[in-house]
Amino acid sequence: MELHQSGFGFEIDRVVDEIEERGCEKVGLQFPQGLKRRATTVVDTLEDRTEARFYVSGDPCYGACDLDEWLMRNTDMLVHFGHSPIKDSKDVLYVKSRSDAPIEEVTRQATDRLDASETVCLVTTAQHSHVFEEARDLLVDEGFEVVSSGGGNRLENEGQVLGCNYTSVVPDAPQVLYLGGGDFHPVGLAMDHPDKLLIVADPVNDQVREVNGEKFIRQRYAEISRAREVDPDRWGVLLSTKIGQRREEIAQYILDNYDNTYLITMDEVTPDRLLHFDADAYVNTACPRITTDDGPRYDDPVLTRTEFEIAVGERDWDELSFDTFHGAW
Repeated sequence: MELHQSGFGFEIDRVVDEIEERGCEKVGLQFPQGLKRRATTVVDTLEDRTEARFYVSGDPCYGACDLDEWLMRNTDMLVHFGHSPIKDSKDVLYVKSRSDAPIEEVTRQATDRLDASETVCLVTTAQHSHVFEEARDLLVDEGFEVVSSGGGNRLENEGQVLGCNYTSVVPDAPQVLYLGGGDFHPVGLAMDHPDKLLIVADPVNDQVREVNGEKFIRQRYAEISRAREVDPDRWGVLLSTKIGQRREEIAQYILDNYDNTYLITMDEVTPDRLLHFDADAYVNTACPRITTDDGPRYDDPVLTRTEFEIAVGERDWDELSFDTFHGAW
């Protein structure tokens, strides 16, 4: 299969140039789940054009924060496909893998679901950041006032969102148009901004839909209630060893300020791994999407820091908010 048929660009010329300029003999390749099926084709193409040996990471990859540290230590360079950088590193080459799906028709269809008398905030992902201005112009042509933001320091591009960071959403805008594929980011947007009208323009699947955050918020209230009913004697405090998800200061704060809390470290937090511990409930300081997306799969309650503080009576119920990352690492 040719790379240009995959729907995403892999910037092969740029990767080849970097390999040659750095004199790399061993190169690690890391792909998000949706692009792993292109890995062998990428390797074939790079092997035809370089003398390097390539190592493909088989571990799950959920974002730019989720780097394969073994490959970073044991190869001359790690090429991380599918995400924009959240931290400069001489050992990592980020390749955004831009989508070539056309956006004009799906963006115009989305305007039928938006209120032209209200401001709309436009957001997107790294894969579609190269057409962000095109989408903005289309909305303006349809009579919309469009706002956007650069967000926090994890965000490289205007209007960009990450699974753990939606600070690019302008607070005063009553409606949001998300340009991108899948459900992962719309769910995060809906949880972080449940008061806004959220319309998804998905150019990958040629689909327009509305996403409502209320059911996700109700799920989190239910999980906090479950924790309060259990009234845990032992809280496991989960600390990720992943380089971009390691929030040791939050974990240490909980350990220092609350009794019956126990630190548990792991690279990836999964329901089966927690089955081996005797904690009654858990506080997750790693990627917040582990808590919000996978919560129903865990036998015991798994809460974010804010949810934990509500459960133990340190915060009021109306202080519930979506857990986000703001720092570079």
